[in-house]
Amino acid sequence: MSDRRILRLSGSDAKSFLQGLVTNNVDRLGDGLVYAALLTPQGKYIADFFLAADGDAVLLDVEASLAEGLLKRLNMYRLRADVQVEMTELQVRRGTGAAPEGALADPRHPAMGWRLYGTEGGDDGSDWDAIRVAHCIPETGVELGPDSYILEAGFEDLNGVDFRKGCYVGQEVTARMKHKTELRKGFRTVEVEGSAPVGTEITAGGKPVGTLFTQSGGKGIAYLRFDRAKGEMQAGDARVAWQP
Repeated sequence: MSDRRILRLSGSDAKSFLQGLVTNNVDRLGDGLVYAALLTPQGKYIADFFLAADGDAVLLDVEASLAEGLLKRLNMYRLRADVQVEMTELQVRRGTGAAPEGALADPRHPAMGWRLYGTEGGDDGSDWDAIRVAHCIPETGVELGPDSYILEAGFEDLNGVDFRKGCYVGQEVTARMKHKTELRKGFRTVEVEGSAPVGTEITAGGKPVGTLFTQSGGKGIAYLRFDRAKGEMQAGDARVAWQP
């Protein structure tokens, strides 16, 4: 998969360093892949990634377009910690069929199959968009961007956030959204009749109610204002329907 880059974090403080930064519990690395994100202090999305144990080091599997920026940001946070962050030449294979030796289950949803890190990349030709749409799994650079909040993006259902692990960057805002407010916006799988370009505004009664993103098999991932997303909705030439 040429659209991914693998970073390696090594040093005696590598895991504790990550534990204080990312949304999920790094102590779970012994159980397999950990899905997590790095946020701004205001709780907004910077990057999402997978973490995998590599002996005493940690591999970080991130979308290629975010890799250099994430590398610089991690080094900025490093300060006096005994941690080294480097870009590797490792690649990732993924699939939904029988998992090869050494593969790790994608923690977001069983339907997302497995990931394997090594010298060869690629996948087994699974229809990833169809799987993502069916289970409302947002993707970097498509649904997920700098204005995203991870709870609106469904990270709790995708095993991407731990509310008991302690402090991390953006934790206060994320915890407040969890415990003190009711989410009024977020990603949902919708029915789509027709098609529209990714990013098309969804309207109801002439008023904006959200945005339509990835589509597959008559369904799509949409970011909706729940109080307005009612009745007949349009996204360009496509008709959109959602049942709360």
